[in-house]
Amino acid sequence: MMGSTTSFGKVAVLYGGSSAERDVSLKSGGAVCEALKQAGVDFDAIDAVDDWIVRLVQGNYDRVFNALHGRGGEDGKVQGVLESLGLPYTGSGVTASAIAMDKELTKHIWVGNGISTPEYMVVSENVSAAEIVSQLGLPVIVKPAHEGSSIGMSKAHSEAELVDAIEKAKALDSSVLVEKWITGNEYTIAILNGEALPVIKLETDHSFYDYDAKYLANDTRYLLPCGLEQAEEQALQDMALTAFKAVGCEGWGRVDAMQDAASGKFYLLEVNTVPGMTDHSLVPMAASARGMDFKALVLDVLAQAALKG
Repeated sequence: MMGSTTSFGKVAVLYGGSSAERDVSLKSGGAVCEALKQAGVDFDAIDAVDDWIVRLVQGNYDRVFNALHGRGGEDGKVQGVLESLGLPYTGSGVTASAIAMDKELTKHIWVGNGISTPEYMVVSENVSAAEIVSQLGLPVIVKPAHEGSSIGMSKAHSEAELVDAIEKAKALDSSVLVEKWITGNEYTIAILNGEALPVIKLETDHSFYDYDAKYLANDTRYLLPCGLEQAEEQALQDMALTAFKAVGCEGWGRVDAMQDAASGKFYLLEVNTVPGMTDHSLVPMAASARGMDFKALVLDVLAQAALKG
């Protein structure tokens, strides 16, 4: 847990950047900065474009709060820069960040550790839409392998829709996954300091929990308590924490999951190593259920940066 705010020294908040998730990162970083301001922390907000590395070098910072989402900020690249500068930073390290940003690699690790995740195929020129449907059935969900916030994702109910969805995803990423659709309830599990926080159930009238449902819609429903029996919720929390650690993640993050309506089995979808910190975000919601307000959450995450360097 955190000590006095003066023990943080001078803090740099990295946010914005140039990824497809820039807008979300600007909101997350803005909220983090406001919390630090309220707490009396000495900080500078740095938009990670152009001369951000020079600003870090010249700023004499003691630690960094990384609020960058997506490629560049969440995939190990910024983490590598910060380590080369000798700056402690929040969240997971270089390797875990790179793995978690790669949905295919994450799945390989989970499958190797006996952690259930939906069956999938990687799109290649040698595999037709018909072959994908033959193996995975319909509907399916198509995902760029290295994007977050559901950017570029599409649900396909037919071969024709699958072809269109793959082309849409390819415009964003050279690596595209097609995943078997799990019909059932969706949940998310926040991880903080080696502990899984209360599970949140997500409900949306959209075809799935897409970008609009996450950040723009006002009718997305967040159920907390999540409605699971205590034993089921504990099992899902344990599963998420095991999956988080299997990838090598540390500090804080979030794991998303589905529960198959027919079998009741849980399937993990992905791990997020720099979760959103916006007014629609889930980690602050879960922390609040544990009695931690937003300012306390930000300071707790920032305190973890001291463990690095």
